[in-house]
Amino acid sequence: MKLWQKEGVTTAEQIERFTVGRDREMDLYLAPFDVLGNLAHAQMLETINLLTQDELNQLKTELKTIYRQIEAGQFVIEAGIEDVHSQVELMLTRVLGDVGKKIHSGRSRNDQVLVDLKLFTRDRLWQVAEAVQRVFNRLISRSEQHKEDLLPGYTHLQIAMPSSFGLWFGAYAEALSDDMLTLQTAYRLANRNPLGSGAGYGSSFPLNRTLTTELLGFEGMHVNVVYAQMSRGKTEQTALTALAAIAATLSRMAMDICLYNSQNFGFLVLPDALTTGSSIMPHKKNPDVAELLRAKTNRLKALPMEVTLVMSNLPSGYHRDMQLLKEILMPAFDEILDCLDITDFMLEHLQVKPNLLDDPKYDLLFSVERVNELVLQGVPFREAYRTVGKEIAEHTYVPPRVLHHTHEGSIGNLGNDLIVNQMKQTLAGFGAATVQEAIIRLLS
Repeated sequence: MKLWQKEGVTTAEQIERFTVGRDREMDLYLAPFDVLGNLAHAQMLETINLLTQDELNQLKTELKTIYRQIEAGQFVIEAGIEDVHSQVELMLTRVLGDVGKKIHSGRSRNDQVLVDLKLFTRDRLWQVAEAVQRVFNRLISRSEQHKEDLLPGYTHLQIAMPSSFGLWFGAYAEALSDDMLTLQTAYRLANRNPLGSGAGYGSSFPLNRTLTTELLGFEGMHVNVVYAQMSRGKTEQTALTALAAIAATLSRMAMDICLYNSQNFGFLVLPDALTTGSSIMPHKKNPDVAELLRAKTNRLKALPMEVTLVMSNLPSGYHRDMQLLKEILMPAFDEILDCLDITDFMLEHLQVKPNLLDDPKYDLLFSVERVNELVLQGVPFREAYRTVGKEIAEHTYVPPRVLHHTHEGSIGNLGNDLIVNQMKQTLAGFGAATVQEAIIRLLS
């Protein structure tokens, strides 16, 4: 029997199939977090005398057994069981009888789903933060390694001014540092406790929501029980917006790599092991890894809008529409983590071509350096600009290839130490250590 089912009332099989949808598949993501939520809720129920100490001990022992089964990959949602919450409660009642049934006191499936999703999202966002940090560290390392290797800088896809691989790698490192701020915002929104909000209107039991907040390592709670339910959708949208920001950075980098690896640019080389061939052209070494990275991340950028459309025009309170958010959110974490992993691997093996700007075709890149030379000699900037323009037109221009860029964030002063400090400060703002300590205590 379903958690919500009444005696003697059955739902048509076609309706059940349609309404359950992919929930059983998606709920496997939530299994460990459902157990954590149950552990915290049970401990709270004992403090308000809805469980005895002996009943709590029985529940804790069995819930930790289920958690170990989940970790070992042995947990399944059985045929005919609607969702992960029903499966966990079924497993408890099989072993503990009526004690297992008591765990639902003071709780609705609505806030049970909500707390599971909060815990899942918080966990995955931190996994993404750690993966972003690995790519960030790789970019900083490559930036320092290649700070002396110059690269053409472009505006409008026309050669503009000298750049460097140090600047190029470092630019994407700082982009990820900014993306981490958005990720931290999403994490902190996910790090709020909705447990105790029930179906969205609280409970007449004297629930101790502060206790479950502490037990689960949440930074705070969603105080208003109506808003706790309204946070569903907002949490997912904010998380996916953060993933989309990271995806946009990776997508742009992937496009650069595709461009710079092509023969017409020839700035980078993807080793043979990172390329694929053609079935008809024996010379081809295709950057499929960068192209697929570009496509996958571009697709991720669309997901916040999917959530927006699902949630459009919904009034306050719970609505079954929200069930579909799982199908948007959960696979997105798998995708971005895979993209970050392959990005790190690709960046590790990218080969940079040195001495690119020695080629005469890049002479005009140094025109601004020539203008600045004249300005330093006392020539007004506008007059210097016209003078160099005339030199170029009359073919008397000689490029000054020695660069003197010293300000923060320029070719000669990358400022990577400042970018690293920004990233460290943002990571510290997550408060992930507090969360991890709380989960360890809960499972001990």
